[in-house]
Amino acid sequence: MPNYNWPPQGQRRLMGKRLSRLDGIEKASGYAKYASDLNPPNLLHGALLTAPHAHCRVTSIDVSEAKAMQGVTSVRVIAPAGTEIQWRGAEVAAVSATSETIALDALKKIKVQYEVLPHLVKEEDLKKAGPRAKAAGEQLTGDPDQGFKEADVVVEGYYGIPVITHCCLEPHGQVVEWKSDAVNMFPSTQNVTGIGGDLAKALELPATQVRVQMNHIGGGFGSKFVSDRWGIEAAHMSKESGGRPVKLFLDRETELTIAGVRPSCFGKVKLGAKKDGTITTWESDTWATGGHGGGGSPPIPYVFTNIPNQRKAHSAVSINAGGVRAWRAPNHQQACFMTDCALEDLAAKLNMDPLDVFAKNADLTPRPEVYRNQLRQAAELMDWKKKWHPRGQSGSGTLKRGLGVAIHTWQGGGHDSKAICRINPDGTVEVELGSQDLGTGTRTAIAIVAAETLGLPLNAIRVKIGDNQYPPSGASGGSTTIGGVSASTRKASVNSLEKLFAAVAPSLGAQADQLEAVDGRIQVKGQASKNLTWKAACNKLGATSIAEMGENERRNPGSLISAGVGGVQMAEVEVDTETGIVRMIKSVAVQDCGTVVNLKTAESQVYGGCIMSIAAALLEERVMDEQTGRVLNPDMEFYKLSGIGDIGEIVVKMNMEKEYDDRGVIGLGEPAAIGLNAAIGNAVANAIGVRVSNAPFTPDRVLAALEGRTA
Repeated sequence: MPNYNWPPQGQRRLMGKRLSRLDGIEKASGYAKYASDLNPPNLLHGALLTAPHAHCRVTSIDVSEAKAMQGVTSVRVIAPAGTEIQWRGAEVAAVSATSETIALDALKKIKVQYEVLPHLVKEEDLKKAGPRAKAAGEQLTGDPDQGFKEADVVVEGYYGIPVITHCCLEPHGQVVEWKSDAVNMFPSTQNVTGIGGDLAKALELPATQVRVQMNHIGGGFGSKFVSDRWGIEAAHMSKESGGRPVKLFLDRETELTIAGVRPSCFGKVKLGAKKDGTITTWESDTWATGGHGGGGSPPIPYVFTNIPNQRKAHSAVSINAGGVRAWRAPNHQQACFMTDCALEDLAAKLNMDPLDVFAKNADLTPRPEVYRNQLRQAAELMDWKKKWHPRGQSGSGTLKRGLGVAIHTWQGGGHDSKAICRINPDGTVEVELGSQDLGTGTRTAIAIVAAETLGLPLNAIRVKIGDNQYPPSGASGGSTTIGGVSASTRKASVNSLEKLFAAVAPSLGAQADQLEAVDGRIQVKGQASKNLTWKAACNKLGATSIAEMGENERRNPGSLISAGVGGVQMAEVEVDTETGIVRMIKSVAVQDCGTVVNLKTAESQVYGGCIMSIAAALLEERVMDEQTGRVLNPDMEFYKLSGIGDIGEIVVKMNMEKEYDDRGVIGLGEPAAIGLNAAIGNAVANAIGVRVSNAPFTPDRVLAALEGRTA
């Protein structure tokens, strides 16, 4: 059986090094084409009419005037009379026309009557939710009542993390062209292999009749897996318009209203502990929403799962707002915030350094030594022991500095993936698989694995992804992509190389199993002088290419990949107690992800996760108007994301020691975006001496917390 294992650390030429992305220049120059950039010949423009009320029923809809407009090629009713609509922005009708202006004008000609119904759009006050709050039932471990009686110290706190939107810079949408024999779809998607089948099912077509192609995507973060109503309607409008392509992308307001959110979480947490900081008892009562379907249940207590006594209750609140979609580590940011803020409050009550409390309780985690090691490394990078001070004791003056810490985890096992490695007689190499690169460097990682295996330079590999006609590979969700594609690519490359060895072995007077690929040559092991250049070796194939498949099976991953990572993130902030403004000074992230394929893009993933967390901690919040049910900030003027001036210094340390490397490749995208939100909240509390209970930590909330402290 071929040896599929990764080369030992000391023998790797490419893996684990800092290598630039293959598509970096293409993207930086603007040459890269995204689905939203496509304007094929005879293009039609699609537009959506959306509901103006948070909760209503359509009583009548008249599209006759819109259909009669010159330039309009199709009008589709999505919500016929009698349809009950559960959120503002829900799709009511769709139009395609020869120009975007005509399409938007046609929407104004559609006459819709609504019966307005009662709505609820805010969930923070659970008392207002009434029957819309569905309790999941109490979960009990051990004896919490006795645990609190025996505890040396008990601390209680209230914490809240709001709904935030996806805010993909390339909004949701696609170009669809329905020809007589096939539907061509050019989507912005995280699911190149699977989205065609999803659309085909909605259109009642064979899955093989939908061709999907996508080179680049401008953000997804968990929200772009299915064809959605706008994709389905675009396909129908193309068919009704004689097969002309229809381009339908959401406008920014609709994108931020209905294209997916990260759920909120609010709740009360009570901890019992010994004098030395060892936690013995946990109690929490939480609630959350992501929209009409309610909100997920955060896995709390987070990471510290082995607390002996636990009582937990959670309610999902249904509100009249656009629905939840997976958002880079679903439910983990909320769980981390609830847990690690409570731990820091416990440390403050005990007058202990929270770093010591976290390390003390590492035995309650699944990986004690990993977290202790990461806490130590992060503390050194932050210079924690020098900078930390007890809560609120940051000296005189109005500018107060503080430190905070949080820890996180994620699984990240690789998805199912197949790949073909093709070695051609002219020496060129192609790797084909139906994956996608979300901007994380997947193309480059695939090329690194193939080049490492074949003994070639990185630019010798042509990676072909983004097409559902290539071998199937899983959707990019759950940080599963890197494990899936690296394993399938490695196996395909090894299988093809074995065939090449067999073809050239007679020319080198050796057996196939005595050959190796090194630095652009095929040579006899231990006899480097007996070799053929790569091109000369491939010439031995005659007119026939080698094309071998490799497969990663999620249920049988083998030794190339595994799952389960840990990470520690720290924050240093400065708070102006006169204005309430929180400024990032420095953040530190220590992260493991098993075998690192490309150190440069791995670090980039962590930088990106930290930047997203800073935005969530300081800026992002979907603001709803209780009276009208509207989102009040569905634009990028008032829905703020963090920019270069907001993030401070970010220091990333990847754990690449042998004990981590030996675990195989593990996904990294999501864990990097979990912990810093809580760490920033803890740093703010450390700086000003009082907990700001709700994120984001905006000036009004900081000033209110300070006022409450001195009232």
